[in-house]
Amino acid sequence: MTLSLLDWGVLLAYLAVVLLIGFYFARRNTSTEEYFVGGRRFRGWVIGLSLVGTSISSITFLAYPADAFKTGWLRYLPNLALPVALFVAAYVFLPFFRRGNMTSAYEFLEQRFGPSVRVYGALAFIVAQLVRLAMILWLLSLLIQQLVDVTPTTAIIGAGLFVGLYTIIGGIDAVIWTDVLQTVVLMIGGLLCIWVVVEALPGGLGQVFREASAAGKFALAEFDDGTPQPVRWQPSLSEKTVTMMLLIGLTNWLTEYSSNQNTVQRYCASRSMKEARRGLWVYLFTALPVWAFYMLLGTALWVFFQHYPDPTAAAVLTGEARAESIMPWFITEYLPSGIAGLVVAAALAAAMSSLDSSINSVSTVSIVDLYRRHLRTGLSDKHYLTVARTVAALVTVLMILGALWLNGASTHTLQDTSTILVSLFGGGMLGLYLLGFLTRVGDARAAWCGIGMTLLFTGWTVLTNKGLMPAALSAPFDLYYTGLIGNLVMFLVGYGMARLFDRRPVAAA
Repeated sequence: MTLSLLDWGVLLAYLAVVLLIGFYFARRNTSTEEYFVGGRRFRGWVIGLSLVGTSISSITFLAYPADAFKTGWLRYLPNLALPVALFVAAYVFLPFFRRGNMTSAYEFLEQRFGPSVRVYGALAFIVAQLVRLAMILWLLSLLIQQLVDVTPTTAIIGAGLFVGLYTIIGGIDAVIWTDVLQTVVLMIGGLLCIWVVVEALPGGLGQVFREASAAGKFALAEFDDGTPQPVRWQPSLSEKTVTMMLLIGLTNWLTEYSSNQNTVQRYCASRSMKEARRGLWVYLFTALPVWAFYMLLGTALWVFFQHYPDPTAAAVLTGEARAESIMPWFITEYLPSGIAGLVVAAALAAAMSSLDSSINSVSTVSIVDLYRRHLRTGLSDKHYLTVARTVAALVTVLMILGALWLNGASTHTLQDTSTILVSLFGGGMLGLYLLGFLTRVGDARAAWCGIGMTLLFTGWTVLTNKGLMPAALSAPFDLYYTGLIGNLVMFLVGYGMARLFDRRPVAAA
């Protein structure tokens, strides 16, 4: 697969703009307040679009169209819980983080439960983000290799250094504004793709809806040999049902908007409570349509390849080729010169917008929650700013090394490693925050009892998943629900132990 000179020109122009944004904001970063939260001056629409950029990653650009192309719209279902989660976040979570000029999500944990719980939350976030960074960079390198004839090592190192450079020098200002740009580019790229499809079909967009509907491609269903199999609605812990997938979606979104530093840092960077809430609504009314649009793009590609048969598309439908390869194939083989370059830029934007946010967030948490709070207290702000940049550089190196390791590992190893690490260190975080937000009881002892029990529970499910537990002791539920149950364990054990210790209620922060 090769790109034309015009495509390369468009792509390089986009990358140059991203890099210039980083250098432009570098001159502003004279304090940690600027580097971490941009002086707390961002308007809601900027925060909202940056949240879209942070959350979409490569899943939106590659996995959503791939899933809709091969099956139906079942993957979209958990997203329908987002409005409920954002309403709770705007009126329950957000006020806690807007008090006292917080910078980190884990400052609240210290106010509510003490410094040891704050350290746990910070370390759990850092571990999870390092795993996430390595995975996203590795996935980005796969996309680059499909589009350009380079080695995996070159793709990983080149992409990692580029994202790291503008993030390290530009701080949160560069992260937020490049995320806004990347969100816009992603939307334009998708529109161009579907425009090419619609122009090629005699019946246009109407033909897409007619033929896809007749084949059940819009169904919220599992597919078996190309035939949609309806998913039940009844609550169940032994199978995936509509109700349970909505609950999983609600749990994931509530976790994202209660305890994820990538999100909370946007709350703190907003000009006011009003602007922070406005950012959440901008995110809601942008993200849901964008995700739906990329699902529609996958459905449209299915109709397109019904009329223009292609061996690669057929191999995806039969399972002989990875479903995620359909978008890169369509871009390089069917898009006109110039448009292909912009769409490739959109694909890169989808991954870079997640990488830059995580690098900056890990740097922020490392300094605010660990280094300045416990390791080196009372030093000058200039010192902490220098260390923050150093940490961002170190995170970039670890991200690259992790992606290089994943490139040499099997897919099975990749999935197992990421699932185990993220589950063990991040499990129950929503339950912990809900204990702090919704109750006035409990201290560090109750929180640690909940954390310990959640770690034991998650470890049990990991051993079950790897077949290391006797049948009689294996988890009697679908492991898809581990996170949901883990958060319940965290909240109930923490609350129960708080009552057992019978301490006087403490005021919520």
